[in-house]
Amino acid sequence: MSERQVIIGTNRTGAQMSPEGTARQLEATRMFPADVPGDMSAYTAERERAIREADLIGSVPAPGSAKGVVKTALDKTIGKAPEVLLDKLGERLAFERTGVRLYEAMVAKATSAPGANPALVDTLRQIQAEELEHMNLVREAIETLGADPTAMTPCADMVGVKAMGVLQVLTDPRTTVSQSMSAILTIELEDNAAWELLIELARAGGHPLIAKRFEHALQQEETHLATVRQFIRDDLLAQVS
Repeated sequence: MSERQVIIGTNRTGAQMSPEGTARQLEATRMFPADVPGDMSAYTAERERAIREADLIGSVPAPGSAKGVVKTALDKTIGKAPEVLLDKLGERLAFERTGVRLYEAMVAKATSAPGANPALVDTLRQIQAEELEHMNLVREAIETLGADPTAMTPCADMVGVKAMGVLQVLTDPRTTVSQSMSAILTIELEDNAAWELLIELARAGGHPLIAKRFEHALQQEETHLATVRQFIRDDLLAQVS
């Protein structure tokens, strides 16, 4: 019998629990309208203006090594766009580094939960170790291209912001193992798609050896995804039973 992680309690957030309060709230919205007049089109117009006037998040730095300068110049000559691959490599490096930290938080959650499952903790530790391997694999690929793996590329910046929501779920002491694993699932789904695309980009950019090395990481990520999905399924079905 799985430890129940969802209970019926004193939740009064729904309108059904307080019809009088709901009526007063609706009346208040009529008496005190929004400070900014207009409908959603006004907000959309403002967003569009901001987008037109905004700068980009950042840039891909110029190569800091002689090897990188030569490689970039060669790629430019034959029509390649090395900055595109380097940007996505920077993204994957940041994502895998964050993944190591996310799984550390997930291990703490699984270890501290009522009725902790040692097998789950061991599996999470194994996945975490493989995420670290993937991080180093990407770092080596960036260095092979003569670029700097410590640089924050635009996509690396973006992916860090994107992962903040998952990190907040995992580090919230109130969230359950099941809820946290659901957050991990969103990470694993993206991880699989991102590795597939990165392999394609490496091949298209003229780096078949790098693409070949990435294939093993993709296979491991597919296993991660299947493992997380299976746990969530088994855990929820056990709670329903």
